[in-house]
Amino acid sequence: MAELTYRDAVARGIAQEMTRDESVIMLGEDIAGAGGVFKTTVGLLDQFGPRRVRDTPISEQAILGAAMGAAMTGLRPIAEVMFSDFFAVCWDIVANQIAKARYMTAGQVDLPLVIRSANGGGSRFGAQHSQSVENWAMSIPGLKVVAPSTPEDVVALLAAAVRDPDPVLFFEHKSLYASKGEVPDGELVGELGQAAVRLQGNDVTIVALAAMVPRALEAASQLAGRGVHATVIDLRSLVPLDVTTVAESVTATGHLVTVEENPRLCGWGAEVVSIVAEECFYDLDGPIVRVTTPHVPLPSADALEDLAMPSAERIVAEVLRALG
Repeated sequence: MAELTYRDAVARGIAQEMTRDESVIMLGEDIAGAGGVFKTTVGLLDQFGPRRVRDTPISEQAILGAAMGAAMTGLRPIAEVMFSDFFAVCWDIVANQIAKARYMTAGQVDLPLVIRSANGGGSRFGAQHSQSVENWAMSIPGLKVVAPSTPEDVVALLAAAVRDPDPVLFFEHKSLYASKGEVPDGELVGELGQAAVRLQGNDVTIVALAAMVPRALEAASQLAGRGVHATVIDLRSLVPLDVTTVAESVTATGHLVTVEENPRLCGWGAEVVSIVAEECFYDLDGPIVRVTTPHVPLPSADALEDLAMPSAERIVAEVLRALG
């Protein structure tokens, strides 16, 4: 077992799948010789050569158009959109073409395609390069949506995404790239749509995703010092969504708090809350609480960005409010 950074886990996951399957290729801006703007693809050009690891022009439409065509003809592309904010530039290809091709051809055309992107705030990149856009993707039928929080899950879920017959949007959180974690040796393959219980407690269920998972765990540690014991659930993927794990925990604790980096309006937490309210209403012992960013563009100033994003302290305060 080795300790890897989150960014190195990306390269390991890609290398695992490219070694296993020659139909897996990579394309994106500066992913080859430069090793990626976030240094997540270092060494892959040397290992697999320019035929399978290809730099592209600065055009998200060109990247995803080429990736879609490659997937339709039997390859398994891993395409990179440098910042998830830039999905706005190529959203027609994602939402109207990639997401719908299998359905509109009655299954005659599969799109085994992974689109990787750096997502989320906390790195002082400003309003156009710091958004959490996983809720955009979650709302489009035909797309699967993954957002890992640990290096091990990066490797395992990336492998699962590459092997999936459907298009998968794989969101890597920018503020997690330098984080470290142990990753088992050998081939790792996860399961899309399976949440992970990171901490078990009896008083409240905290559901989080990506960079909000370590913050939820920090909040749970603070709460334990006050006699409140939380279960922390890492959703890991939004589509498929593991409703069962969340519902079972809420049934046991009677309280639910969701922690999401999305702006409050129409964030993924709203969907989780609606499902729990419908399926587990009589098991709830208090109001459900959502911890989110406000519905504003994310500031780049250090103090303002930190204030906007959910902090461990704000999670603690909201959990205590939920418990009354």
